[in-house]
Amino acid sequence: MVESNPDGAAKDGSILSDYDLNTPISTDQGGLRSNLPGYGDAHFSLFLRKVFIKALGYTDESLSKPIIGIINTFSSFNPCHAQVPQLIEATKRGILSAGGLPMEFPTISIHESFANPTSMYLRNLMSMDTEEMVRAQPVDAVVMIGGCDKTVPAQLMGGISANKPFLPLITGPMMPGSVKGVRVGACTDCRNNWAKFRAGELDIEDIMDVNEELAPTAGTCGVMGTASTMACVAAGLGLVDLRAGATSPAVSSARLRVAETTGRQAVKMLEDAEAFRPQRLLAYENFVNAIVVLQAIGGSTNAVVHLLALANRHPAVRGRVTLRTFDDVGAATPLLVDLKPSGDGYMTDFHRAGGMLALMHALRPLLHLGARTFTGEPLGAVLDAAPFAPFAYSRRVVRPLADPLYARSSLAVLYGNLAPRGAVIKASASKDRRLLCHRGRACVFRDSRDLSARVDAEDLGVAPDSVLVLQGVGPVGHPGMPEAGLVPIPRKLARRGVADMLRLSDGRMSGTAGGTIVLHVAPEAADPASVLGVVRDGDFISCDVPRRRLHLEVDDAEIARRIELRRQETATAAAALPGRRDVWEARKTTRGYRGLYERHVNQADEGCDFDFLTADGPANT
Repeated sequence: MVESNPDGAAKDGSILSDYDLNTPISTDQGGLRSNLPGYGDAHFSLFLRKVFIKALGYTDESLSKPIIGIINTFSSFNPCHAQVPQLIEATKRGILSAGGLPMEFPTISIHESFANPTSMYLRNLMSMDTEEMVRAQPVDAVVMIGGCDKTVPAQLMGGISANKPFLPLITGPMMPGSVKGVRVGACTDCRNNWAKFRAGELDIEDIMDVNEELAPTAGTCGVMGTASTMACVAAGLGLVDLRAGATSPAVSSARLRVAETTGRQAVKMLEDAEAFRPQRLLAYENFVNAIVVLQAIGGSTNAVVHLLALANRHPAVRGRVTLRTFDDVGAATPLLVDLKPSGDGYMTDFHRAGGMLALMHALRPLLHLGARTFTGEPLGAVLDAAPFAPFAYSRRVVRPLADPLYARSSLAVLYGNLAPRGAVIKASASKDRRLLCHRGRACVFRDSRDLSARVDAEDLGVAPDSVLVLQGVGPVGHPGMPEAGLVPIPRKLARRGVADMLRLSDGRMSGTAGGTIVLHVAPEAADPASVLGVVRDGDFISCDVPRRRLHLEVDDAEIARRIELRRQETATAAAALPGRRDVWEARKTTRGYRGLYERHVNQADEGCDFDFLTADGPANT
């Protein structure tokens, strides 16, 4: 006999068992029974949970369905996520149509232009927020909505660590604007036009006109910057639909259909939830595929840091994906996608040319086709079921393997006494390819404040063949490893028409930027043993990208002497001015999140994650 419930739901056995004190609560059934708070009485915990969720008007029938969490990262400070409310509604449609119960909850939201000191400083915090909210709440699977540069990697990091079935839902790129009949878009054209303004080629009215059109719609930057790169990388990992999931514009109906489909798929994953736990779904081969995609799209150098962090969160992949993996994959992978900053197009062009589906078919000989995807099928089967015939326009934007935009190694990894743990350069974005094999005298800036104060000084000791060196912008040194690596061309040289110089730092560069720029030098300058930290004006530096070499032409004995002298000067300064310590020492007693960050962040070659968040956890020291 089935009793009737006043709210119209049937009190079947599963619902009644929640109140049967002689029957243990079975948390492996999922739904509301999972992740119960610790009151010491599981039945009471479930009873209390139902009391409060019913305050929102839910029936027992609804609450008996599998629960799909939807992470809401909307923020008035995040125009990349302006469409999140519409995406949530579309995702809910998909979940409900597949028999699930959508439950929306927030996490922090990060935007590049609104986060001080830098968005990277908050990436790990967002990953912790994501992981803990997914772990803590009664969700069977999760749709994670994100788009802006650090949000997608933070969600992927947290999702892998929480190890519940999840799917990323990308917010999508913005549309390009137009200035005097010329297409422009954030943020490669932000930087190009600002450089022209600094050089005196644009006046104040011109730059104000450009400012109005660079971001004409909601969405992420419309070039192959970090946001677009991470969307494509997520597809390369096998977590995003190849047709439109990575490339359809934020303001398009296609993006809403992606959201609805994602909601349905999140419920479908629960047919075999164990198989779709990310630590089981994703394997080493998925990460290699993602790196192939990164190289083929001429993606952001930031993605190197993010993918290393992701790999180190995965117990079966940690230690297998290293900086050398990126270089090895790059040596066999050409740049195929003609988008700024390495090419000329925008994300709308890529989408119209077939997007990731077109690219993955072009890359097929280089991919691990057995890697599983979010559908449960191997990549090869997904491609077989979705053939793509390139057309003339498609071939202009997504080049065939035989006719690449750049032959190989769009992203290269350099080593030498300046970067014993590695450094990264986006060779395909070099504006003057002669600088990829260059020797010049160093012009050194101690930190970003020193750079701002002196870079445009008329008496700055710099020439067109100088190497601009920026110290003190690494993970600990700033903190947060800001996108300061695009050291501006000194104005007195810009006025002479100098458009590119060899620049190097321990910081990062926006994925939307171009130039001959060496980044992520590890260990960073703030490390007391860092060679980068003791480079001086006038030192010769040689960079040889074909030979993967970055070298300070100072003998080992002199380098050792400078490192010891630096140590003594730091100790003397601290003694003379109590309370004044260098950042490497001061971090031991710094309070709050900043102290947590500075004490536990890894170097760039390990992904700038916190040591205690990696799959192995912190070392016992």
